[in-house]
Amino acid sequence: MAEPVSLLFRIETRLRVMSSSSSQKQSSSLSTPAALWRLAPFVRPVVWRFVGGAASALAAAVIALMIPLVLEQIVQGPIRTGSVGLIILGAVAVLLLGFGEALMVWLRRWFILKPSTEVEYRMRTQLYARLQTLPVAFHDRWQSGQLLSRMMQDIGLIRRWLAFGLILLVVNLLTIIIGAVLLFRWHWLLGTIFIVTAIPLWITGYRFEKRYGRLARQSQDQAGDLATSVEESVHGIRVLKAFGRGKHALTRFSTQAESLRTTELSKARAVGSIWFWLDLMPQVAFGLSLMSGIWLISQGAIELPELFAFFAMATVLRWPIESIGFLFSFMLDARTASDRVFDIFSETNSITDPEQPVRLEAPRGELVFENAHFRYQDAGAAERDLLDGIDLVLRPGETMALVGLTGSGKTTLTTLPTRLYDVTGGRVTLDGVDVRDMTLVELRRHIAMAFEDATLFSASVRENVLLGRAELDIHSEEGERVLREALDVAQANFVDALPEGVETVIGEEGLSLSGGQRQRLALARAVAANPRVLVLDDPLSALDVDTEALVEEALRRVLADTTAMIVAHRPSTVALADRVALLERGRITAVGTHSELLRTSAHYRHVISSLEAEEAARTGAIPIITDEDLEARVEVTADEHRTTEKEVQA
Repeated sequence: MAEPVSLLFRIETRLRVMSSSSSQKQSSSLSTPAALWRLAPFVRPVVWRFVGGAASALAAAVIALMIPLVLEQIVQGPIRTGSVGLIILGAVAVLLLGFGEALMVWLRRWFILKPSTEVEYRMRTQLYARLQTLPVAFHDRWQSGQLLSRMMQDIGLIRRWLAFGLILLVVNLLTIIIGAVLLFRWHWLLGTIFIVTAIPLWITGYRFEKRYGRLARQSQDQAGDLATSVEESVHGIRVLKAFGRGKHALTRFSTQAESLRTTELSKARAVGSIWFWLDLMPQVAFGLSLMSGIWLISQGAIELPELFAFFAMATVLRWPIESIGFLFSFMLDARTASDRVFDIFSETNSITDPEQPVRLEAPRGELVFENAHFRYQDAGAAERDLLDGIDLVLRPGETMALVGLTGSGKTTLTTLPTRLYDVTGGRVTLDGVDVRDMTLVELRRHIAMAFEDATLFSASVRENVLLGRAELDIHSEEGERVLREALDVAQANFVDALPEGVETVIGEEGLSLSGGQRQRLALARAVAANPRVLVLDDPLSALDVDTEALVEEALRRVLADTTAMIVAHRPSTVALADRVALLERGRITAVGTHSELLRTSAHYRHVISSLEAEEAARTGAIPIITDEDLEARVEVTADEHRTTEKEVQA
């Protein structure tokens, strides 16, 4: 029952902290162009395709601007003179211009489509690689939904902006500038009207950027929070159903969804306000231009064909002007998306390979903790280190059991040898070499782990078990031999009864298997890695008594020449060890054989008694006590009896 309750607590806790600082970073202090310029390294390999797309789009815009000039000549010449042949020739010219514009639009899409998807692919793969290299401490702080929304939604938005928004924004701005200059061709007053009526648009656009940028970031962060909520609820669906908390989770989800809806409505209102000005000001410009044009004709300043051409040009410019609001908001969305993606790229990776790594050609497997300290990054200044000066030596080929009460730091200690976390003081060495002086690839080839919470991937049994043997062809005879040996040790031959045997694809996180089956496959994965040091965090907790006995017997053979550190939560696990280390409040307070510690450490006896009580409650069995244990306990009892007699006599 403890595990479901713990999972439910984590689900509810994560739902309460959706606005955590790690996922709700503010937009960077960079200007929008500078923020978007960070995309340049991803675009650079295909920049000429983007240049071609921009050139095609600009050519289409220029052709569109030529049409009013041709119409002016048609109205002023052939239509005024009534020359049918020239009118037809003019119509053909306009048709050809229209065809040329359509061709340039097609070329723009042809140039842009492939490189934009390449940029998306490159960004997505590099971001995934970045997530793989960032330390576990990073993933402790970040919600999975936030990472997922950046990986999929934000990068997809950036791709669409590069392919569509950026090109059209640049081209439409150039079209407006060129068109505005051409409007002065007919009369300075008409051009001035066009420029003056655009000033409110510039002011509104500036105010719009400030407001919309904040709302866009808030919306995308809330979408990430919502994705996290869905993911956690799906993963924890068994717990929610078991405790009847579906409505409770729905209420929390509805609250988050409503917050996102409110933000989206605020975004819509912001866009609506700028669209109001984008629709209003061109109409005002048309009205003022019409009145001014009629007056200018009456004064003989311009002719009717020129006024006709002016309005044809203004009509061509209307779409670029109206599109600026949409394209501007699109650019701000892309800027926010880039901020969110670069939040991850800019994270500092504290666990990296050394500049001059040390190699171990023939590791013996001596694992040593030398005054090792560790504290989590969010620990208060007044809190003591979780691991407060660990001194422990595991001799080559030795199996060391690690015992202690809950919260003593056992699991945390197991994360230090493979550098899932780095010590904050002291050091951990393998054969005398500081683990920080080795490459992560080599270190994790020599040291393998199996966790209590067995995580499997949506892949075949074979791929899951041989995950740690990158150098091995998993379908070769050698791969088959390693696979079978690992499955035999972990008593995981149940896989042969699966529909496709070892080629059966395991469902998401292995939830289609029982807890014991997942744990056995995780143990097989650690054994198959063939490490010099094996770190096991209570790997047998989900096994029944009979299977556990078989696994322990097989593990004894495997551990005969492998250094092993095993976190023991069950008395039977302690029996696997050559020696036992007692962890108490972040320190190793005693090391020795099981019998020695029973004789010399009252706290060890208390811990073992607790483990035996938990085991008896779990299995309903009477704890098994060996003759050696009994002899040690009798001696301890006699010592305590003699001490009591002396105290009475005194």
